[in-house]
Amino acid sequence: MLTGKQKRFLRSKAHHLNPIFQVGKGGVNDNMVRQIADVLEARELIKVSVLQNCDEDKDTVAAKLSEGANAELVQVIGNTIVLYKESAENKQINLPR
Repeated sequence: MLTGKQKRFLRSKAHHLNPIFQVGKGGVNDNMVRQIADVLEARELIKVSVLQNCDEDKDTVAAKLSEGANAELVQVIGNTIVLYKESAENKQINLPR
């Protein structure tokens, strides 16, 4: 679990990132979750945008993605979800304690 301080640190790091996934009409599927897990292994911190035609609520999408990819949900802001997962082999972000 992330502390408030760690979440603030990750939010500031994520600020300049662009969303690299979009969740649309089809909602969340296994293939998307797998791809997000792979990208998190490489990048550790990503943004996902929820399109307006998405059938699911953005909080539901955020919960499904973070559970499925075994990642931490940093924040949901507007239609953007920020996810973090510490990389096993490619660690780049050192979290404050």
